[in-house]
Amino acid sequence: MTDPERRDLLEVIEERHGHASTIVTSQLPVEHWHEQIGDPTIADAILDRLIHNAHKITLKGGSLRKKYAGLT
Repeated sequence: MTDPERRDLLEVIEERHGHASTIVTSQLPVEHWHEQIGDPTIADAILDRLIHNAHKITLKGGSLRKKYAGLT
C-alpha cells in the first residue's frame, strides 16, 4: 500500500472502532497483512482495531467458481 492508502484505511478503521461493525473479507491470510500494509506502526494500529473483539471465520475447501465454471 502507498502511504496515503495506509493512512486512509487507518482513518476509516479508527472512526468505526467502537462505534460500528466492520466486515473485512480477504483471500490473504491475516498473518500476511503486515507485509501488505507496509508500515509496521500503521499495520499494528489497523490490526489492533480490527482484530480486537473480532469474530474470525476461516473458510476451507476449493473454490466454488471452479466448480460452477461454465454453468451460466
